Amino acid sequence: MALTSLMVPLGTPAPDFSLLDLDQRRYARTDFENGPGLLVVFTSNHCPYVRHLESALGEVVDALPMPTVAICTNDAANHPDDAPVRLRDQAIRAGWTFPYLIDESQDVARAFRAVCTPDFFLYDANLALAYRGAFDESTPGNGKPVTGNELRAAIESVLDGRPVPDPQRPSMGCSIKWR
Repeated sequence: MALTSLMVPLGTPAPDFSLLDLDQRRYARTDFENGPGLLVVFTSNHCPYVRHLESALGEVVDALPMPTVAICTNDAANHPDDAPVRLRDQAIRAGWTFPYLIDESQDVARAFRAVCTPDFFLYDANLALAYRGAFDESTPGNGKPVTGNELRAAIESVLDGRPVPDPQRPSMGCSIKWR
């Protein structure tokens, strides 16, 4: 069943996190405190909404100098397509060059108030929420091209030190697979 993101209030500080990536390297919120901002993408391998845009996401992130992390929080025991080995396959297939983190406890997703995959959280240089919303207007089967224009425009605004303009439409995707 498709869900939409909760639209956490703008200005909300980025929650603390410290998670391992697929190569057992640790990444934490504090690693991004002196940068231009941070894009956090809650994602999964099995979700058709993610698969629909995963390659375009890699292209958008590669084109813009915004630090990015992907986080999979799904219960891999009950959803083996979201186990680390399959996430590695996804990162290769999609051309992702950013860290792919595992939220095995699901505590980080709860702290961010993530509910679906994909769920995008873009923070400004102060790590305050500047954008939470859709990648673009495309969803599986609606016939609209995958452009990433909404997320791209938000990242460009943050990089330029400007507020992200309204409206911000919620992201839509598969529900997070909670334990």
